[in-house]
Amino acid sequence: MRRLRRRVLSAHRTESVKYVIVPTKSKVSDLHAAALKLDARHKELSDRVARLAGQEGINLTGFAPLAISRAGQPSIGMPAVCQPSVCIVVQGRKSARLGEEVFYYDPLNYLVVSVTLPVVGQVIEATPEHPYLCIRINLDAEEIGRMLLELKQQPSAPSAADRGLFVARVGEPLLDAVLRLVRLLDTPADLPVLAPIALREIYYRLLTGELGHRLIDLAESGGNAHRIARAIDWLKQHYAAPLRIEDLAAVVHMSPSALHHRFKAVSGMSPLQFQKQLRLHEARRLMFADGLECAAAGHRVGYESPSQFSREYRRLFGAPPRQEIAKLREAGQAA
Repeated sequence: MRRLRRRVLSAHRTESVKYVIVPTKSKVSDLHAAALKLDARHKELSDRVARLAGQEGINLTGFAPLAISRAGQPSIGMPAVCQPSVCIVVQGRKSARLGEEVFYYDPLNYLVVSVTLPVVGQVIEATPEHPYLCIRINLDAEEIGRMLLELKQQPSAPSAADRGLFVARVGEPLLDAVLRLVRLLDTPADLPVLAPIALREIYYRLLTGELGHRLIDLAESGGNAHRIARAIDWLKQHYAAPLRIEDLAAVVHMSPSALHHRFKAVSGMSPLQFQKQLRLHEARRLMFADGLECAAAGHRVGYESPSQFSREYRRLFGAPPRQEIAKLREAGQAA
C-alpha cells in the first residue's frame, strides 16, 4: 500500500500542470456579435463594389481619388508604375512584387504604396462568379502632412530600412470609413462636401493604425522618405536625360552615398535602375497608346541603342516590344 502511494505521489510530481483560460459566456457573445457586425459591413461593401465595377480592369468613380478594379480570372504578373495609394481588396487575392520581395493582400490585409514605385502586380484568386474586387484610394501627401500637425500623439518614426510598400491588417474603424465613402457614390450631390470628410477619416485611420508610422516620413518635409519622394518626382520629370547621382543628390540635399542607400531601402532598387524602369514603362505607353514604332519609342525615352532598348524591354516585360504590345492589344489591356 505504501509503495503504491509513493508511485502515485511521484507521478503527480512529474506531471506538468497546464492552465487553459476559457472566455466567459459574455465575452464569447461579444466577440461573436463583433464578428457578425464586421461580416455584415464587409458583405455590404462587397455588394456595392461589385455593382460599381461594371467592367474588367480599372473603373473610375465620381470621386477622383477613388477607383475600383475588377478581374474575373487570375492574371500573369504585369509590371506597372504605382502612384502613392492604399488598395483594399474586398474579394479575391493579389500580390505585388517589388524587386525580390512579394507582398500579398486580400480582404484581411490592405496594401499601401507610400511613394511612386514600379511593381509587378498579379491577381492570384478570381473567378467569373467571384471576381477579384479592389478599392484604390490615391494618397495626398500634403493632406497627410496637415493631419499630422493636428495629431497630438504622433506614431514613432520609421526605421531606415522601411520600404515604400507595405501590408497591414484591415481593422473595423478603417473598414467603416471606407464603407461610408463608397456609400456616397450613390448620392453624387453629396460627394463634393461629404467625400473629402470621409477621405480624411480614412487618412486618420491609416495614420493611427498598426503601421501608420510608415506614412510619417513621407509627409514630413525634412524626412528621408519625403526626400526620396522628391527624388522620384525629379526622375519622373527627367527620365529621358542622362542621370548623374551627384546632380540628383544635390536636388534633394543629400550626399550621393546617403541618397543611394536610402533610395534602395525605400524602392528596392538604385536610382539608375528606377530611371530605367520609368523609361521602359513610358516607352510601352507610347507604343500602345500613341502607336509609336519600337525604335522611335526607345529613342524618345533616352535609349541610343535600339538593341539595348529591346533587350532591356524583354527583360522587364517578358517579350520583345512588338510582340508584347501585340499581346496587350489582343487581350484588350491598357498599358
